[in-house]
Amino acid sequence: MAVRAVRGAVQLERDEAGHMDEQVGALLTAILERNDLTPDDLISIWFTATPDLHSDFPAAAARKLGIVDVPLICAQELDIEGAMPRVVRVLAHIESDRSRADIAHVYLGAAAALRKDIAQ
Repeated sequence: MAVRAVRGAVQLERDEAGHMDEQVGALLTAILERNDLTPDDLISIWFTATPDLHSDFPAAAARKLGIVDVPLICAQELDIEGAMPRVVRVLAHIESDRSRADIAHVYLGAAAALRKDIAQ
């Protein structure tokens, strides 16, 4: 089984902990479903959040989904002028038999504009 990476992102409508949990949870669920993954297939997950998000750690949403024995880390995204605001990005390392070309990267809502080349 190969180690692969899955990317994803979601733009939040507002900086509220409950909303972040809901949106990041939806992103993680979509990543798992579109790649036929279970939490056992996860190796680790990196989360980044734009500097305008302060209400909670994105990783908290993963824990609420039951992803409890996977290493998670959160970091702040670069503060680039003109960048899309209120965005949580995900980089998940997984074990999968899929080829790189068959990995489904997930960009929800307005975040699809971030990576039109790989958003599915």
